[in-house]
Amino acid sequence: MTLRHLVPKDTPFMNRHPAFWPFLAALLAIAVLTAMDGFIKTASLAVGAYSALLVRGAIAFSLTGSIWATGNPRWPESSVLKVHLYRGIVGGGCSLTFFSALVHLPLAEAIALSFISPLMALALAALVLKEQIGRKAIIAAVMGMAGVLVIVGGRIGQQQLDDDAQLGIVLVLISAVLYAWNIILQRQQAQLAGPLEVTTFQSALMALTLLPAAPWFLTLPQTGAIWGAIAVSALLGVIGLLLFAWAYARAEAQVLVPVEYSGFAWAALFGFVMFGEEVQLATLAGACLIVAGCWIGAPGKHSEQVATGAPGLEEAV
Repeated sequence: MTLRHLVPKDTPFMNRHPAFWPFLAALLAIAVLTAMDGFIKTASLAVGAYSALLVRGAIAFSLTGSIWATGNPRWPESSVLKVHLYRGIVGGGCSLTFFSALVHLPLAEAIALSFISPLMALALAALVLKEQIGRKAIIAAVMGMAGVLVIVGGRIGQQQLDDDAQLGIVLVLISAVLYAWNIILQRQQAQLAGPLEVTTFQSALMALTLLPAAPWFLTLPQTGAIWGAIAVSALLGVIGLLLFAWAYARAEAQVLVPVEYSGFAWAALFGFVMFGEEVQLATLAGACLIVAGCWIGAPGKHSEQVATGAPGLEEAV
């Protein structure tokens, strides 16, 4: 059974809201990738962000590459391979700078700064993809940012900044810029290749981007628990990338970008479950704003918001 049998098509609801399933897939991808962040953070505290990301990339590639190879795949054309390469490099830099920033900054402040990336992505979507940015998308982005500010406002001032906080701020801002670019490349990539190919090349190229520094910075995990945390993060990362590739093949970046803000609400949930972090009233209030922004940004009745003719996840499953 494939997703073609699980997802109804040509129903009245789908005709009115053709981008509903891509929106839902992106929302689920954010949840999965936020859980991944929890596991990779656990590993990063033990062996460092660089080592955790490199080992995760190798495991993810072994998972997706073996499946992709069994399907008698065609080697991508040079134009497609170029997009794969760009996103692999950008994604590797984005991940490394963000997790490195967490060493120098409190988590709440790092996440707050990182949420400038969806706003940057909306601007890049207009410049690079020539998308028309609607008023709903702008309102949703502003509400999402307001929600983040409410959440962080309840925490900032309660945490002491380290002496090297300035380095952390620079790293997370670089990560935010790279992630905004990553969102645009993700949309381009999803229109050129199937989700399994996208995920395979993304995992491989991110690992290859980090590999040259291995002789100086690689520290292999010494316990089964850390290996397990990295393996789980790799599996969750593969699932999240597949969902994102499927979603971005079917909906414009401006439709899906506001979903990024739901990551803070997921972070509060997984932070409580995995690390015992208490959820403050400000967090709940901000989460409501984030959800409201996602609701406003949810796809409406316009079929032009949906990408057509792109390869789907059902062909990869």
